[in-house]
Amino acid sequence: MTNKQTLDKADEQVLAELGYKQEFKRAFTPIELFGVAFSVIGLLPSIASVLIYSLSNGGPSAMVWGWAVASLFILCVAMSMAELGSAAPTSGGLYFWTHSLSSPRCRNLLSWIVGYSNTIGSIASVASIDWGCAVQIAAAVNISNQNFVATQQQTFGIYVAVLFSHGIVCSLGTAVLARLQNLYILLNLCLCFVVIIGLPAATPKEYMNTASFALGNFSNFNGWTSGYAFILSFLAPLWTICSFDSSVHISEEASNATTAVPWAIVSAVGIAGVLGWAINISLAFCMGTDITSLISSPQPMAYIFLNSFGQNGTLILWAFVVLGQYMMGSSMVLAASRQSFAFSRDGALPLSNILYRMNSFTGTPVNTVWFVVTVSTLLGLLALAGPLAINAVFAISVTGLYVAYAIPIASRFIFKNNFKPGPFNLGVFSLPVGIISVSFMAFMDIVFFFPTTPQTSTTSMNYTVVVLGGVLSLSLVWYYFPVYGGVHWFTGPVPNLHKDDGSGGSLADQKVEAVVEVKEVQ
Repeated sequence: MTNKQTLDKADEQVLAELGYKQEFKRAFTPIELFGVAFSVIGLLPSIASVLIYSLSNGGPSAMVWGWAVASLFILCVAMSMAELGSAAPTSGGLYFWTHSLSSPRCRNLLSWIVGYSNTIGSIASVASIDWGCAVQIAAAVNISNQNFVATQQQTFGIYVAVLFSHGIVCSLGTAVLARLQNLYILLNLCLCFVVIIGLPAATPKEYMNTASFALGNFSNFNGWTSGYAFILSFLAPLWTICSFDSSVHISEEASNATTAVPWAIVSAVGIAGVLGWAINISLAFCMGTDITSLISSPQPMAYIFLNSFGQNGTLILWAFVVLGQYMMGSSMVLAASRQSFAFSRDGALPLSNILYRMNSFTGTPVNTVWFVVTVSTLLGLLALAGPLAINAVFAISVTGLYVAYAIPIASRFIFKNNFKPGPFNLGVFSLPVGIISVSFMAFMDIVFFFPTTPQTSTTSMNYTVVVLGGVLSLSLVWYYFPVYGGVHWFTGPVPNLHKDDGSGGSLADQKVEAVVEVKEVQ
């Protein structure tokens, strides 16, 4: 028996102890699993998508020091999650851990809430990444023809095209998707070093800033107090270094998952924090002092590149930025589809009997791939409500996921349970790191429900609380719905070791039918 076969056998045994049979091919090596988390983070393309939030809420100081402060808190969250991922590496991840660690009195409800928060947060991540890609494609046209500025409708059309192409890519076989991660890692690292090293070398003197400006200037354009504006600037690093639970959702396709999953999470977040800080420092020194022009430009980072590299150089570099963003989107669709597959495996999503199906040709959950693409398309319609409404999608991808992250981490310490650490274990630091993580996420969730500016209107309001609150409210209605609601049949993660391979996902239907039969007898 080869080493690979031995590891796969051990992984299969761990999964069986969690109650699940092996349905995916374990084609992801540890470095490729790291590639999923690192490519979802994306760094340079991600920073390009959300640079506007740092610029308008503190300028250079927020870019440099906001990133540094937020990165430390994010690393705490990553380490807390890595401990859970090492102990129980399953695609269900967050809601599985919640059910395992919570009190029997509330575990079903908490698991349900985490599952839906994780679902909408992951899909919002897909939507925000692909919207950023659409904006970047439109910016590429603007670089070559500065008279062209894409309308929201045109950007939405590009967005839908990008989404559907990702649906096609993520319907491919597991081995193909795994090998792509190596390319994603290489491209992301190259883009980072081009900006860290190449941008200062290419920037003309008139656009180079002094250290006092790059590291100390604070420019507040949105009207909040300076302290609160600085906190709002955290949306940039929090959105960039997020969705690192993607490695957890690919765990059933990974080799040596109990070790590979936690190290993929921690290393991706740690490397992203350091390289991202270096990128922001480079940008702060090379962007000039006219922050107003940057904010009003179609794409601030493209504007910085245009001043430094010229039109032709910027077009070449920007093409790779767009490609990097596109790769981020494909990795996020991959992770979101696996999370939806796991949640439908336990019958919790509407139409679970359709969603929980493995394509016999590709060996991948094609139905949940297109479920993610469809819901992401609907989320993108927010852009048509006003130019600032799409900001809610970026905020939801953080707030929704932070709800899903915080509950299992807190449950480990709040409730009495038999948690058994895996190979990755913080030891005596687990509790203090967990407290820091949960407190930070709870605080930032509240912050991101507030509007961008103190003076707001229907077109500029923050729709985060509306969309996230609406989804969670509807999920609770579905949970408590008379006769058919989840409260009557949802019991959390359900073992499937003895289910027939071709049965699909009729678990929820079977449970509802059983409830109806009981009520008829009564």
